[in-house]
Amino acid sequence: MNPVIPLRTGIRRLATGAVGQSRALHTKTGSFRLGSSCVSPRRPIVRLADKGRIGWLGLAKRKFHTTPTVAHGHITPPKPGEELWVTFIDKEGDEHKIAVSEGDNLLDIAQDNELEMEGACGGSCACSTCHVIVTDEAYFDKMDEPSDDENDMLDLAFGLTETSRLGCQVKMTKELDGLKVKLPAMTRNLQASDFSS
Repeated sequence: MNPVIPLRTGIRRLATGAVGQSRALHTKTGSFRLGSSCVSPRRPIVRLADKGRIGWLGLAKRKFHTTPTVAHGHITPPKPGEELWVTFIDKEGDEHKIAVSEGDNLLDIAQDNELEMEGACGGSCACSTCHVIVTDEAYFDKMDEPSDDENDMLDLAFGLTETSRLGCQVKMTKELDGLKVKLPAMTRNLQASDFSS
């Protein structure tokens, strides 16, 4: 049977180093229960202090773990001789011709080259802030058909045209080498989550 110790005594015992067992604070009675199974020894619980001495309720025994990060806006520099070219026309009418690799999307390319394209949803096709207008219909016809999600987000875009696409959904291919896109005069930051009930 686990003995129940008054709270003040329990704190005093913890502060003097008697922390070999796991302990749990019994919230209704204000006491500690020694050896209680409800405290996990792998989780840090709470830090207690009594008269300047400090003790711990349970020990933190976790292994250090990391996961690789995927940086938004990360693009691969093109290999010599394998460059594809895309030209962005910014809001002021200036042209920016950029060499890119196959598979890069227009949002990442624009952000990597510090062009003014927001991408509020992080490229997940949940907003319309990466809206671009393809200037040549021949290139627009070479692109994959937009998905239903992309069409839904394009309906929220400012300055929608027949050749509008979301930059996060257009991946560069050899067929799109020489693509020219125009950035609209402004964007609307409306996301799909703004319309959920």
